Amino acid sequence: EKAGSVHAHTGNGEGKTTAAFGLAVRALCAGKNVYGGQFVKSMKSNETKIERLFNGSDPTFGRIHTEQPGRGCFVEKDPEPADAEPARQGWARCTALLHSRECDVVILDELTIALHFGLLPTSLVLNVLHSRCPSVEVIITGRYAPGKLLDAADPVTDTGEMKRHYTQGLLSRIGIDR
Repeated sequence: EKAGSVHAHTGNGEGKTTAAFGLAVRALCAGKNVYGGQFVKSMKSNETKIERLFNGSDPTFGRIHTEQPGRGCFVEKDPEPADAEPARQGWARCTALLHSRECDVVILDELTIALHFGLLPTSLVLNVLHSRCPSVEVIITGRYAPGKLLDAADPVTDTGEMKRHYTQGLLSRIGIDR
C-alpha cells in the first residue's frame, strides 16, 4: 500500500483552495474518491459544485463529497463561541474519513484558520494525521499554519502575497476567485 502525503498550502497569497481542488480534479479523473471539508466557510463557492460534474453515471471517474462544517468566514472579525461546535463536528467527520478507506483524498480547506483561532487544538489534528489510514492523501489549506503542522506535512507550499486583487479593491469574481 502506497503511503499518502500530507500537503500544506499556507501563506497570505491566493491559490490555496484552488490548488487543493485542482488536485481533487486530478484525483477524480484517475478514479479516486475525494472528500472536501471547508472549515470556516459557509458561502457556496463554485468549487462546491464539483459534485455535480463528477458524481454522475460514468464509473471511470471517482466520487466527491463536499461539506462546510463552519458558520461562516471570520477573517476580519474574531470567531464567536458558536463557531467552535460546527468545527468540532466537522473534525469528527474528517477524523472518521481519515481513518477509513472511504476516500483516497481528504481536503481540509481553511483548517489552519480553525486552528489559529483555537476552534480545534493542533495536537488533536496532529494525532489524527499521524494515526490516519496510511494511504489517504491529505491536503490542508489556510493562512497561519502552525509550525508543528508544517513540520508534519510534506510537501509544504507557502503562497506569498506580492500583489492581490483584493488588496487593490477588486472583490472576488465568480468563476475566477470563487
